[in-house]
Amino acid sequence: MTRTLIVGAGATGGALGARLIAAEQDVTFLVRERRAAQLAADGLRFRAPDVDGVHMARAVTALERADPFDLVIVAVKALVLEAIVSTVAPAIGPETRIVPLLNGMAHIDLLERAFPGQVLGGIVKIIAALDEDATVVQMTPLCNVTVGGLLGEAVPVDIRRTLDVDGIALEVVDDIASRLWEKWAFIAAAGVITCLFRGTIGDILAAGGEAQILQAIAECEQIAEAAGHPVSAAGHAQSLGLLTESGSAFTSSLYRDLQHGDPVEAEHIIGDLAARAAALETPAPLLDAALLQLPTHHQAAPRQQRRG
Repeated sequence: MTRTLIVGAGATGGALGARLIAAEQDVTFLVRERRAAQLAADGLRFRAPDVDGVHMARAVTALERADPFDLVIVAVKALVLEAIVSTVAPAIGPETRIVPLLNGMAHIDLLERAFPGQVLGGIVKIIAALDEDATVVQMTPLCNVTVGGLLGEAVPVDIRRTLDVDGIALEVVDDIASRLWEKWAFIAAAGVITCLFRGTIGDILAAGGEAQILQAIAECEQIAEAAGHPVSAAGHAQSLGLLTESGSAFTSSLYRDLQHGDPVEAEHIIGDLAARAAALETPAPLLDAALLQLPTHHQAAPRQQRRG
């Protein structure tokens, strides 16, 4: 049986882990001490439209050099990724495959430098959150995982079998790099729009912002094309549908984190894309403006809190 390590037991890692445990897979979570204590005391509580239950979950806060894992799924925020590379190193053997489920491409570069040839591309689509009582809540039936070799290499059969369980719609593709770029272009455009104009898509449209929305989409897609990964017609249509829907309550995760005062993946999502745009000599004025706006907000936030 495939030995799987999931780095992180929050919304995404917890939901995928619960599905794998329910399918009797061999799963271990690498988590912080507080989350480990929660899992030890209460188990992994998981609620979704089709299930509501508690799973016994094996969790560790550190790894020793012992038998390596076959599969390592990385489901943490980009902000902590660099710090966990050394922590996860003991879990990586010559045959280990790593599937990071983050947005953008910087994490791929980082993990490839640390573990060359062992990283697969991965994308997850799920709407989930960690509730106040540490229950993992999957809010819709959507739980799609897409994996593929970054250079077109085959995904090992045992990893396919491990991830192909009830509750997870698995897709194995040959063009995962283009899929990653396509998702990145969409998420960056959504982040630029909602963080710059501080509102939902519906509110921005009602205020007359359609032209700026279309410009942000075009900028991000032009960068992807310049990098050799043009966004497909279907991907472009999906971006237009989601980001120009009248009355939509949609906001980006970057904007939601900004509102809640949580750490923001601005450098990973927007900063890295802006840097690549500059290297490719592709103009991206709205992207650059959003990249300036986000740290400006953080500079002002302490003063606003003091006034409050």
